[in-house]
Amino acid sequence: MRALTPPLPLVKWAWSDPPRPHAQCGHNELLLPAPRMRSGGGKMAGGARPGIVLGAMEMGRRAGPEASSAMLRAFLRRGHRLLDTAHMYAGGESERILGTLLAGGEQSVEVATKANPWEGKTLKPESVRSQLNTSLERLQRTSVELFYLHAPDHGTPVEETLRACNELHKEGKFKELGLSNYAAWEVAEICTICKCNNWLMPTVYQGMYNATTRQVELELFPCLRHYGLRFYAYNPLAGGLLTGKYKYEDKDTRQPTGRFFGNDWAQAYRDRYWKKHNFEGIELVEKALKDAYGSNAPSLTSAALRWLYHHSKLQGSLGDAVIIGMSNMEQLEQNLNYSEEGPLLPPVVEAFDKAWNLTAHDCPNYFR
Repeated sequence: MRALTPPLPLVKWAWSDPPRPHAQCGHNELLLPAPRMRSGGGKMAGGARPGIVLGAMEMGRRAGPEASSAMLRAFLRRGHRLLDTAHMYAGGESERILGTLLAGGEQSVEVATKANPWEGKTLKPESVRSQLNTSLERLQRTSVELFYLHAPDHGTPVEETLRACNELHKEGKFKELGLSNYAAWEVAEICTICKCNNWLMPTVYQGMYNATTRQVELELFPCLRHYGLRFYAYNPLAGGLLTGKYKYEDKDTRQPTGRFFGNDWAQAYRDRYWKKHNFEGIELVEKALKDAYGSNAPSLTSAALRWLYHHSKLQGSLGDAVIIGMSNMEQLEQNLNYSEEGPLLPPVVEAFDKAWNLTAHDCPNYFR
């Protein structure tokens, strides 16, 4: 009978100073890589703010080529260079638009894309290869800096997927491997499999995280710190709910345009965030903003982004970042400005904590 692999050692560490972790493969103990630092827009010194990634999900949907070009230039002018797209965004138009805008390679940017197991696709080796090749063709690039597995494929052995990713990496088609929407135990399994086979290790995790959606903090964040992955937060404004522009009754009345109505993803976003206690939490924060700041109260959008940058579990020193989405120039400039503002007053931070306590029991799962 084959001997069982010994369990991973139990380790304790402080949030601010994670150790270089270990994995055990058979009887050999292997040192896992320390977290890699990135320069996504925030300073990467101790106590520094997280970086900024431009999310290109709306390119080809609510933002056409001309608007996308203007927003990309505005983002790059600020000194940022991390761009995030996916094979599935806007049916491929997001990648095509980015490919056209970045043709020639003059801009110093880092592009991330993703392969997914949806709409007839899988994460079997042939599908992963096909999706990446298609993405590279659309992006007019021979390689991307970061290639994600967009979500688990529960019908494909993960070893097959990881072996294929390692081969594609050795062929020079991407530099870093990322994971998105995987459970903490799956991240641990993947890291151990990769290390034991001497395959490329994942170094980035992209996950759902905002001031009122904090499920990742309990198990996922300790797991990522243990294995040396940096974290990129998506949905920093809860799909727009943390802008304060929506009311709970809107679902039955005016249904304003945006993430929650009038598009293919609207139902998924309503299922994720459109809940009475989320709106009650927002009311608590809005009241705290008025009480703490008076007539100079910042917007809810500003407060939500500042919470992520100054009061969350994100650590700029470990390369963590926030993915900023946009559908128009005003929204992009506004969100970039907010991301550069300072910490919130304590009563507002406390109000966000109370809002989280209201919503925690029904928080959407970070994994799929």
